[in-house]
Amino acid sequence: MTQDSSRFERWRSSTLAPFEHRVFALFWWATLVSSFGSLIQSVGASWLMATIEHSAESVALVQTAGTLPFFFLSIVAGALADTNDRRLLMLISQGVMFAASVLLAGLTWFGITTPLLLLGMTFLLGCGSAAFAPAWQSSISEQVPRTQVPAAVMANAMGFNLARSVGPAIGGVIVAAFGAVTAFFINAVSYIGMLATLVWWKPPVVRPSLPPEPLGSAIRAGVRYVRLSPDLIAIYLRCVMFTVPFSAVNALMPVVARDLLGGGAPTFGLLLG
Repeated sequence: MTQDSSRFERWRSSTLAPFEHRVFALFWWATLVSSFGSLIQSVGASWLMATIEHSAESVALVQTAGTLPFFFLSIVAGALADTNDRRLLMLISQGVMFAASVLLAGLTWFGITTPLLLLGMTFLLGCGSAAFAPAWQSSISEQVPRTQVPAAVMANAMGFNLARSVGPAIGGVIVAAFGAVTAFFINAVSYIGMLATLVWWKPPVVRPSLPPEPLGSAIRAGVRYVRLSPDLIAIYLRCVMFTVPFSAVNALMPVVARDLLGGGAPTFGLLLG
């Protein structure tokens, strides 16, 4: 075996090592399916708003409604994930998103979805996602050994990028062929795998010797930790520099597809992809 092939084998074994653990593999596939569903739902919501409301401001508000909860809930959700049962938090947040998706699909099926209702349901989905993300990310250490956490994080990022690359285009085709209600229904179905995995998963219960830290104290400790970490501050600044212009492009993409290119939902999905 040559040195290059030996190096490749070591890289492959370390990269695929997390998938040897059944719980991680199940979570990975459930997350991949859920990511596809969320992206398809996002295309459906944005294009539905573009068809029932002409103003660019209303179309852009769909992006705002979906992402605003992260600015208000992420710190609280992170503190809750550190001081409470993460599995329970994930179950509750996934249940909220499933219910919101079913309700949105039903409202759209009966033709009573208004711009305000669409924004409200999108905001509720964003709240569920913001509550779920910290608990899910911090639970990786309970799914694989500590030495495999970096590889597990990379595998999850790879899955999300895979969904983000082709999910919007698939969503555009679905919305054009079957309508936004089908996109919302697909998103609702996509949560079932994650809910089933969470119900099946029984992580080891650790009995702390001390009472849980108060929520306010946990939030202050997290903020203080970030404030005193130059590396994390640099990462946050880079995220802001990328996210702000990206969000603007993403929010107005339906208007570009509709007004500037004269296209439909497939054009919008293709542009997002």
